[in-house]
Order: sequence, then structure tokens, then C-alpha cells
Amino acid sequence: MVIPRIFQKEPVLSIAACLALVSSCFVPPDAEYLGYIDFRTLAILFSLMTVMTGLRGQGVFDWLGRALLSHTRTTFQLTAVLVGLCFFSSMVITNDVSLLTFVPFTFVVLNRLDTAVRDKLLLPIVCMQTIAANLGSMLTPLGNPQNLYLYGKSGMDMGSFVLLMLPYSILSLALLALWAAGLCRRGAEITLAHSEVASRASKALLSLYSILFVLCLLAVLRILPYGIAFAAVLTGVLLANRDTLHRVDYSLILTFVALFIFIGNLGRFAAFSGWLQHILTGHEVWVSVLASQVTSNVPAAILLSGFTENIRALIIGTNLGGLGTLIASMASLISYREIARELPTQKGRYFALFTVSNILFLTVLMGAWALTE
Repeated sequence: MVIPRIFQKEPVLSIAACLALVSSCFVPPDAEYLGYIDFRTLAILFSLMTVMTGLRGQGVFDWLGRALLSHTRTTFQLTAVLVGLCFFSSMVITNDVSLLTFVPFTFVVLNRLDTAVRDKLLLPIVCMQTIAANLGSMLTPLGNPQNLYLYGKSGMDMGSFVLLMLPYSILSLALLALWAAGLCRRGAEITLAHSEVASRASKALLSLYSILFVLCLLAVLRILPYGIAFAAVLTGVLLANRDTLHRVDYSLILTFVALFIFIGNLGRFAAFSGWLQHILTGHEVWVSVLASQVTSNVPAAILLSGFTENIRALIIGTNLGGLGTLIASMASLISYREIARELPTQKGRYFALFTVSNILFLTVLMGAWALTE
């Protein structure tokens, strides 16, 4: 009973752990295993997740959402703010944190509207928030876990990374704006009760997390050794706000470790390595998009990066590959679980809307990529 519950709660980690365990039966653990692990990625990932968990716990992002909504007067403005929050915030706070924060916030906001308006807007907005978070996050190395990993592996500077993904981000923003205009083409005036929420933020903790975030950014930019940033985050949080460490998503870090072991072991099978390299060569974008549909884009990035030198193509492919199926980006499950919990009778309708919308966005963005080739 325990194993099925673990698999249901953490399917990607469970599969990754099984793959690592099976591969270890063929390649017994030895000194080379340590060489599989990308400690830089793990240290920075832990540091960023910890800082973002701390800031979220201080209500920073909720305050930001309320501030931006304070002057909304029409359904179009409301939709633009709620979707835009996910698109732009995900560039810095990651797509997971963006959805964890702003999807529940959206339910709170829309519950203040008339029932007819709420029913019209809720599912489409949550669907587009999910797409927006996945698309906005692709612009920066901080936006999602696979970007952080591939950025470190590529050796690119921040400017080159941003320029690589900027055309797709601009096109994505234009598509989201067109969608919002279509949804609200018969937009109406709305009235929101902008209630003031008692501040629960500690100025001292806000200052601490801001400083720690700067250290994380310097580590990502390779200005500061990642070990120093990791030590500073761990020490600072342990001393000032250790409860934050209980809320960090360690399953993602363990998933990375398991995948590093699995892929490292696969690389020691010459036949498989040669076969995958042959498939990937010249088709990195297509293969990574397709692989993301069934494994999600984080495992796809880690797996494929061990068998090609064209990391730039993998960055494009795994980011665009976050669109498509519900598991193409694991962040998408956050929104689906929220819908299933709040509106269980609507989850089938949401799934259909999500799938069709993702396929449309993916088709347009892949078409744009194909035109540049």
C-alpha cells in the first residue's frame, strides 16, 4: 500500500529511482558514480528553491498580485494581470512557484465576481496561467529546472541564453495577448473588493532572502562560486527561519540525482550510447520535444544532454516541449490538481481545454522554429 501511494504522489521520482536502481544492477556502484552527479546544478537548485519558498512564505508574491489587481476595472484587465503574473514572474521565481502562488490566488479573486463571469473565466484563465508559466520560464536560466541544468552544462553566458529564447518568448506573449483579447472580446466592467490583508512579512527575513537571492543569481552567473551561495543559504535559513527547509521540494533534487545515475550508467553501454547519438544528431529539437511529452522536459533534458553536444537545440526543444501533454511539464500538474480539488466535476473539461490549447501553442511555436532553420 505504501509503494502505490508514493508512486501516485511522486511518479517522476519513482520512475527515475527505479531506472537508477535497475541500471545499477548492470553497472555496480563504483568510484565513477560520483562523476555522474552535477553538484553545481543541485546546489544552485536547492538554494533557489529554498529562497523562493522563504519569500513565498512571507507573502511577497501574494502582495504583488494584490497590488497589480488594485486598479483592474474590466475582465480584459483582470485576465491580463492574472495570466501576466504567471508569465513574467516565472522568469525569476520558476514556473512551479509561480503556479503554486497564483493559481490559488486566482480562485480567491474570481470567487468575488458574479457567478456567470466567474464560470466563463475560471477554467480558461487557469489553463492560460499554466501555459504562461511554462512559456515565460523559458527565457531565463532561473525559470525552470531544465534551464538551470542546461545553462550550466552549455557554458553560455546569461545574455546568450536570453537572446536564444527571446524570439519564442516574444511570440508567446503575443499569442497570450491575442487569446486574452478573444476571451474578453465582450468584456464587461467588473468590481473587485480589494481587501487589505494583514501583513505577515518580517522585514528582517525579507532582507535576508533578498540578499540570498542575489547570491544565488551571482552563482548562476558564475561570478560567485556555487559552494559559497549554497553555504550562505543553508546557514542563513538554519539560523533565521529553519521552518522553510521543511517546505522545500526535495523530491525534485532526488529526481535529478536518480536521473544522473541512470544516464551515467547508460553512457557506459557503448551500443546504446551510439544508437541514441545517431537518433539525436541533427534532430535534437524534435527528439527533445517528443521525449518531453512522455517523460516531462526535466528528465528529457538530463537524458538527452548526455548524448549530444548541441545543448542550444536541447534548450529550445525542452522548453517548447513543456507544451503538449499534461506531463510534458510537471509544473502543469499543479494547476490540474488545484482544479481537481476545487472543481472536481470540471476536471475533464479542463483537461480537454488544456490539451487543445497546448497543442495549438506548440504547433505555432514549432512552426516559428522551423522557419528559422
